[in-house]
Amino acid sequence: MKKKINSSYIHFIIGMIIMLGFRFVPMGVLPNVTKIGLQVMGVFIGTIYLWSTIDPSVASLTSIVMLAFTDFAPAGNIMMSAFGNPTVVQMFFLMIFMGGLTNRRLTVYIARWIMTRKMIEGRPWIFTLVMLLGTYVMSVFIGAFAPIFLFWPVLYGIFDEVGFKKTDAYPKVMIVGIVIAALIGFPVPPYMANGLALLGNYRGLLANFPALASMDGVMISNASYFIGCFVIGLLLIAVTVLIMKFIFRPDVEPLKKISIEMLEKNPLPPMTMSQKTYGIFLCIFIFVMLVPSLLPNLPILNFLNANSLIMPMVLVTILVLLSFEDGPVLKLNEVMGKDFAWPTYLLCTSAILLGSVLTNEATGITAFLNTVLSPVFAGISGGMFTIVLLLFAIVLTNICNSLVIGMILQPVVLTYCVNTGVNPAPIITLLIFTVLLTAACTPAASPFAAMMFGNKEYLTSGDVYKYSTVFVVIEFIVIIIVGIPFINLLV
Repeated sequence: MKKKINSSYIHFIIGMIIMLGFRFVPMGVLPNVTKIGLQVMGVFIGTIYLWSTIDPSVASLTSIVMLAFTDFAPAGNIMMSAFGNPTVVQMFFLMIFMGGLTNRRLTVYIARWIMTRKMIEGRPWIFTLVMLLGTYVMSVFIGAFAPIFLFWPVLYGIFDEVGFKKTDAYPKVMIVGIVIAALIGFPVPPYMANGLALLGNYRGLLANFPALASMDGVMISNASYFIGCFVIGLLLIAVTVLIMKFIFRPDVEPLKKISIEMLEKNPLPPMTMSQKTYGIFLCIFIFVMLVPSLLPNLPILNFLNANSLIMPMVLVTILVLLSFEDGPVLKLNEVMGKDFAWPTYLLCTSAILLGSVLTNEATGITAFLNTVLSPVFAGISGGMFTIVLLLFAIVLTNICNSLVIGMILQPVVLTYCVNTGVNPAPIITLLIFTVLLTAACTPAASPFAAMMFGNKEYLTSGDVYKYSTVFVVIEFIVIIIVGIPFINLLV
C-alpha cells in the first residue's frame, strides 16, 4: 500500500512538471500556438499523463484547477465553463437517474427476465446469443457496468452446475464476450456518460469552426446517432456470436444441460411499487431523450426537443418527490453516496472543459493543427480519411483512456473537414462509436478492459489479449464495410 501511495505522489509531481513546463517553451517552436496556448497545452498533456497513472478523480480536479491558473480566463469563468456547461449539468442529472436504477435493484429484475427465456434450454448458442444480446440492451439503456456485474456471477454458477472447468475455452470466451457486448452498447446512447460527453464536446467545438457551423446537416441529432449506432451494435453482437462459434469454436456440449430452473434457484421477491414506478419512468426517460429529436416538428415533441437539456432534472425531481412505504422512489442521498459514478462525472467534466479551451481561437492550437495536418491529409478522400482515423483511434484508445482519445481527435476531424468541405457529422459519429467500443485490448484502455485483466480466476492476460484482439479487429472490418456507408446515409 505504501509503495502505491508513493508511486501516486511521484506521478502527480511528474504531471505537475509537465503542466508547468510548457510555460517555458519558447514562442514559435510550435507554429501559431500562442503563450496562452502553450499554457493550456501543458495542462492538457499533463492531464493525459495523470489520467493514465493516478486516480482519475484527482487528475480531473487537478486539470480544472491548473486551467484556472493559466492566462486563458479568470478562475470564476473556468469554474462556470466546467460545472455550468449545459452538457455537464445534463450529464449530472442523467447519472443520478441511472444511479437510482441500481439503488432500487431494478437492474437485477431486468437481468433475471433476460436470462430466463424458455428458448435457451438445451441450445448453447441461443443461450450465448441471449446473454450477449441482453448484455448489449442493458448496456444501452441502463449502463455498461450493470450487465457485467450481474451476468458474470450468474455465469460462474452455470459453469459449475453444468460441469465446465475454469480452464475450458467456453467460460473464458463467454466472460470476455460479456465485456465485449457491454462495450458495444457503451457508446450507443447519446444521453449517457462518454457518448454524451463526446457529442456535447463536438457541438461545442463547432462554435470555434464557423466555416462548418453554417453547413447543412452538420449537427448530429440524438435520434439519428442512436438509430445508427444501435443498428450497427446489433450487427456486431451477431458477429460476436459468430466469431465465438466459428473462429474460437469452444466445446459447448455441457451447456445442453442448462434449464430455466437452474437459473431461478434464488427467486426474487415481487417488485415493490417504487420499483415499478421507476421502471415506468425509465420508459418515459428513453422516450423523452430520443423521440423528440426524431419528430421535432410535432407540437409537444418540439417543446420536449427544445428543452431536452432540462428533462433529466425534471424526471429526477419527480422521482425524489414521489414516495411510498419504503421512502422516496429515488433516494437521492443514498444514490449520491453509493451509486453516483463520481470519477466518470469528473473525468467527463474536465475533458469537455479541456476540449473547448484547446480549440479556442486564443490558444492558436487549431491553427497549429491546420498547419501540421493539412499536408498530411491533402488529397485524401473523406472515406479514406475516415478509415485511417478509425484505425488510429483504435490503436490509441488501447493505450490511453478512450474518452480522452475521442476528445483529442475531434479537432483533427474538424480541421480536415474545414479544408476539404466534407460534412464532419458522419465521421464524428463513427469516431465516437468506434473509439469507445474498441477499448478492450489492454488494461489501460478502459475500466471494462481492466475488469477482464483483473479476472484471474478464469482468465490469464494472454487469454484477454488473444480473444479481445480478434474481436476488435473483426469489429473494425465490419465498421469499415457496413458502418461507414450506413452512417453516411443516415446521419
